[in-house]
Amino acid sequence: MRKTLILLSLALFVFTFNAGAQPRPIEAKPTPKAEVKPAPPSFTAKYEGGMFGYSKKEEGTLKFDDINERFVFFGADQREKFAIPYEAMLVIYPQSQSVRSTAGTVVSVIGGGPLGNLIREKRRYLIVHFEDADVDTKGIVNFKIEDKDLLDSVLAALADKAEMNQRGDAYYKKRKTAVKKDDNQ
Repeated sequence: MRKTLILLSLALFVFTFNAGAQPRPIEAKPTPKAEVKPAPPSFTAKYEGGMFGYSKKEEGTLKFDDINERFVFFGADQREKFAIPYEAMLVIYPQSQSVRSTAGTVVSVIGGGPLGNLIREKRRYLIVHFEDADVDTKGIVNFKIEDKDLLDSVLAALADKAEMNQRGDAYYKKRKTAVKKDDNQ
């Protein structure tokens, strides 16, 4: 009985002082934009998938088509494969993955064991969420870009051309209409 009374008193003491704590509001600090080089008008990239009707991964060229306000992918044959209008872009962001390189796989297979896991490479991707008006759906396209500086400059240029807002490393387009909540819920 005495143990229970002591524990109950201790719990009451702890919760009394903890209940009075007030959460501090988050200070709105402007995110300093890092200076990035201007993006080139075209650059090499590897299409990794996501566009409806194009399932094959392919090396090619991405180009900014400012006259028609779109981002265009040209395949290895230099023919236009598809384009994403700036207006259709919803969210863009970089993504990177650290993966075991081919050399690391070879080392681990020929007897290097765990040493092969230490040989890694970083893969960088440009991820574009878009709205496809032709089929009234949304999609996500992935492009592999070799250079981090190039990826950063492309993101900044694309966000500027598509009039997007920054949130961390990502850029997004604000909704045009507010979502209304149903009064019955």
